[in-house]
Amino acid sequence: MDSRFAHTILPLDGPVRPNHYTADSRGPYGNMGETRRQFLRATGAGAVGLTGAARLTGAVGVTAGQDDGVSLLLNWKPNGLHVPYYAAQARGFYEEAGVEVTNIESGQGSDFSAKQVGLGNTPLAITSADQLLNVNTRGLSPTAAGVVMQRSPVVVFTTRETFGGEFTSVDQLAGKTVGTGPGMVRILTRLLLERRGVLSDVELVDSGFDTVQQLLAGDIDAAGGVFGDAVTAGQDASEVFSIPVADAIPSYGHVVAANDDFADSNPDAVRGFLRATARGAAWATENPGEATDLLVEANSSLEQSAEVERAKWVEMANGYVLSEAVREQGWGWSESEPWATTYEALLDADLLGGEVDPESVWTNEYLDPDSEYVGDYASRVSIGETTTTGGGGSTTTAGSGNDETTTAGGGN
Repeated sequence: MDSRFAHTILPLDGPVRPNHYTADSRGPYGNMGETRRQFLRATGAGAVGLTGAARLTGAVGVTAGQDDGVSLLLNWKPNGLHVPYYAAQARGFYEEAGVEVTNIESGQGSDFSAKQVGLGNTPLAITSADQLLNVNTRGLSPTAAGVVMQRSPVVVFTTRETFGGEFTSVDQLAGKTVGTGPGMVRILTRLLLERRGVLSDVELVDSGFDTVQQLLAGDIDAAGGVFGDAVTAGQDASEVFSIPVADAIPSYGHVVAANDDFADSNPDAVRGFLRATARGAAWATENPGEATDLLVEANSSLEQSAEVERAKWVEMANGYVLSEAVREQGWGWSESEPWATTYEALLDADLLGGEVDPESVWTNEYLDPDSEYVGDYASRVSIGETTTTGGGGSTTTAGSGNDETTTAGGGN
């Protein structure tokens, strides 16, 4: 499973998940193995203070002005899901919007990036909606300034070979074994099965972080993962069938999180960053090959997987960036229901540190609907079908209803 989404919900002053970082792992934002209390004491910050935490080596402090530029911390290692940021930087869109993006930093998970932007070690970060809610119940207060993925990336998927035929309805999972990793992937997979009335007939097992491998080996019949996992599975299968949980459960994926102090002091920088990112997403949607090339040029380690990264971006652009809210209001727009749904799911699973009003963790204040690439985003992109190929088999996305579903044809 793609671990950048299959994160465990962690307390900020609890243990660190090994596949993100260990007590001996040190990066540009300090000792990542320290507890929150140790971290803040070492940097001279108070329980919820941010000024001292902003002094860490390599970080752009929240008190820094726009003259110092801004950095962006990704939720994971650069990959096809990050194409818009690299396209916007390489094409000069950030500069034209009056924002100097000094660096795009590789991340260590959405839990990590949510914590870092909350602590003030980076002014802007890509994280997930669930992790933003999580840290807001644990003494930090980063805000979702824009929703990049208007639908959760979580899908239930399988291959033709493993399933023994087409997979077009959740009902077909009755009597089957479904494997998932931890975190929101498991929560949303379970919730989908429950809402479709088949949970009691499915053996739901923990497949850890090698879900794709177990699926391909036939150890499980289907998998809960993210659409990037389905694309990866398509490298070794003739056809992959995928049902998004977002069709049944309103929820968001990637969001742009802003440190509150930085946003309050530099509102124009946040607005400019969002405008330029929307422009980068629009350009990359129309030019997926060129956009992926820009990602690879900035990250040479991706040369061997360029086709897979392109396939991930195409799937994201075609199926996850647009929504009715985007069509009506503009790129990045937040609405209440997905935030409330995610919050209730986390609360029911006892994975939060306390309570928070989900309305308080997001804002549309920094989105400019008068901007051509925000307000008119939907009219500027040509969305194809959601079936993608990445050098292997095809990935077919179906609906998640109980009735017969339609599947997408082969687009790019």
